[in-house]
Amino acid sequence: MASERNLFASTAKAKGRRPYFFDDPAVDKLLAITMAIAGELSVTRERLDTVERILSSKGLLSALEIDEWRPDEQAKQERAAIRQEYIARVLMILQNELEELEQQKASADYEALQKELADSGA
Repeated sequence: MASERNLFASTAKAKGRRPYFFDDPAVDKLLAITMAIAGELSVTRERLDTVERILSSKGLLSALEIDEWRPDEQAKQERAAIRQEYIARVLMILQNELEELEQQKASADYEALQKELADSGA
């Protein structure tokens, strides 16, 4: 089942510059993160509702049993891994920006080194 979850994990990056709608780019980033969370939550709620309805209609599990269930250690560890993947997807906008800044810095450092070498006559 964990491998099925990876099918839904999106790590694709949009090409080109990111459009900004507000005067402060930080507000755009916060909005993007909020919308990512809202999208994730909406899908999760629909899937959970589906599972609960199927289980209830087959007489396999009641809402009370779901509410009272407590995860064992393995379930806790699996949930922690799922949570980390989820947070990475939600915060992808910040990770993408960090990577872009690192790439710009590396390019600037490289250009500065080229200029320094050219100026020294090497």
